[in-house]
Amino acid sequence: MTEYATAPLGPVELMVVSLAQAGPSPAVIEALSAQVQAGTVRVLDFVVVDKSDSGDVEVTEVELDALGGAALDLAVPGLTGDEDIAILAETLPPGGTAAIVALELVWARDLGARLAAEGSEVVASERIPSSVVNEIAAMDD
Repeated sequence: MTEYATAPLGPVELMVVSLAQAGPSPAVIEALSAQVQAGTVRVLDFVVVDKSDSGDVEVTEVELDALGGAALDLAVPGLTGDEDIAILAETLPPGGTAAIVALELVWARDLGARLAAEGSEVVASERIPSSVVNEIAAMDD
């Protein structure tokens, strides 16, 4: 692991992404790489789940650095739990492919550390999907 091995992890977000092809595209790798280089996130784990037309499931731990992602080595490979993978596989249609990406929110880790240093803490957090925010914003126009 990296220098983060002894530091506590920050909030982790599990993203489930429906993929149009068998694995992450170069555009997806480039977008992740840009976020890592900007210091916004750190990729902890990246798992692709393929379901054949007959229902057989194949799980692949993606090696992002092997796909050309600069500085995209997985920080905590294997973090995605078997239960998370099983739930995704169950909901995946035959012939479908999806990924589970575990991202550490670096900015939130740093903010949390500063809050903790003064005795404060984040007690709740909720993500509002972009489709909902954009719909609400469109109503205001």
